[in-house]
Amino acid sequence: MITVVIASYKYGHLAAHAIESLLSQTRKPDKIFLVDDGAGDCEHLKDIYPEVEYILRKENMGIVKNFNDMLSSVKTDKCLFIGADNWLRSDALEILDAVDADIVTYDIQVTGELKSEILNRHPKEVTKYKGDFWWDRSSGHHGSMLYNTKKAQEVGYHSEAQRTQEDRNLYHDMLSKGATRIHVSEPLLYYRRHRENFNSCK
Repeated sequence: MITVVIASYKYGHLAAHAIESLLSQTRKPDKIFLVDDGAGDCEHLKDIYPEVEYILRKENMGIVKNFNDMLSSVKTDKCLFIGADNWLRSDALEILDAVDADIVTYDIQVTGELKSEILNRHPKEVTKYKGDFWWDRSSGHHGSMLYNTKKAQEVGYHSEAQRTQEDRNLYHDMLSKGATRIHVSEPLLYYRRHRENFNSCK
């Protein structure tokens, strides 16, 4: 069984796209959480998508505390976090669920108004693809890995310096404790590059 956590902070105007991508999966998630980390802009979604469970925080907890709190709430054996400004390809969960590994990574389709910026940061990993860019992530992690919930809960998210390192730390900590990892060479996540997340690109 799979839980998907949609993480939002000031992305309430984009979150419907992420939700729709989950509800239209060929293999639907067994549980969907949407957590708003204190921005207060997701309340309107409750009436539109009642099948989603909402955690609407009154105050901002920050990425690490927020993610660990959500991770501790997951009861299914597999889990995936996705930013509310991104969305999954319609067959993503079906493909990922068929892979027998503790961590399943996959490639990314970079889209959005500032998509070309990815070429400056990762020129050796990016190629043109269907008007967007295919980002090869076979060499490492990313924030929307599918992972074994129990093993992820054993290590948790943490960040020692840069705020964008919490998913990398989780990935490496899981591997160091014997987690298995398989990569799927398909662009299963649409990663939207826009002005509101421009400075947070890894």
